[in-house]
Amino acid sequence: MNPKYAPLFDPYKLNNGITIKNRFVVAPLTHRASNPDGSISAGERLFLNDRFKGFGMFISAATLVSSEGKAFEGQPEAVGEKDLPSLKEVVEISRRQGAKAILQIHHGGDKAQTALINGLDKVAPSDSPEGDWRALTSEELHQLVDAFARAADLALQAGFDGVEIHGANGYLIQQLVSAQTNRRTDEWGGSMANRMRFSLAVIDAIDAVRQKHQRPDFIIGYRFSPEEPGEDGLTMQDTFVLIDALVEKPLQYLHVSLHEFYKKTRRGADTSQTRIQQIHERIGGKLPLIGIGALFTADQILEAYQTGWAEFIAVGKSILLNPNLAELIENGREAEMIRELDPNKADHYRIPDALWQQCLAGLAYLPPLKGNKDWKPVDI
Repeated sequence: MNPKYAPLFDPYKLNNGITIKNRFVVAPLTHRASNPDGSISAGERLFLNDRFKGFGMFISAATLVSSEGKAFEGQPEAVGEKDLPSLKEVVEISRRQGAKAILQIHHGGDKAQTALINGLDKVAPSDSPEGDWRALTSEELHQLVDAFARAADLALQAGFDGVEIHGANGYLIQQLVSAQTNRRTDEWGGSMANRMRFSLAVIDAIDAVRQKHQRPDFIIGYRFSPEEPGEDGLTMQDTFVLIDALVEKPLQYLHVSLHEFYKKTRRGADTSQTRIQQIHERIGGKLPLIGIGALFTADQILEAYQTGWAEFIAVGKSILLNPNLAELIENGREAEMIRELDPNKADHYRIPDALWQQCLAGLAYLPPLKGNKDWKPVDI
């Protein structure tokens, strides 16, 4: 290994005593490859096996906690006992590669797909003006807190090292935090304190599961998106308030969702500085932060880490291109890392069919397609 990359392989001890062996994290990848019932498929196995050898942590694809929240075709599930065999297999695949296995738990809210929820109501914090979904009742929100806790219990039973609460990318939890999508007037809406109520209740419920099993070593992380477009969308100031609440909770890490690591703040804070720098400063060392965002080379990953703005660096698009990314860097072969997807080399990437078709379309949230000079990360 080139010695300059050695800092990326330094271990990190979380506040619950668990040591992560290095600073590489597999970002949650929406592989769209599970069977219709949420169980693991042959394509998913092929995709995950030998995908992330040498990484410190593997965060799974967004995994459904309640049937009416299914947002992706081919989404994995942690809804009930039926899901344990598949969850256990994902853990085994991760363990063989030496990474801590983290199950990302998710509900789509108004982004659920009608064709995938078997006649159930599509639900969200507030009614759709067009009638496309209805507002959750207060009782249903309590039930969904329990659903996230149940998914964490299943993860713990399956052998996962922890869970990541998916509070980002415009799905249910972010919908509740944002005044743009949460127009409620009860205890779940209105003030920022009320709009955060669901997020904090989910954390507490999962911590109660951890305590029930006497497993303080079980990791709980929280992923968030720092800003939204739109007049009432989340601002950095909103995110600072959320961070102030999160760092007081029994979490082990925070994970910011960014399409570009160095993206500057849009509003609500210093617009001359990057979002991630200001987020890291706000956390103030109380929790480690996972950073991410269009990092395609070993030098880009190292430079992002050396900013000091994140204790861990997650990669997603680069993992699709380089199934052996961490090993390449560790073995001094970083020059072999691929930066563009070659449509004529499908076998190299082992990407499931549905995701492969999206890659070939050159979508902005997927890796750059060879020959597509107009590609740039999607702006959020």
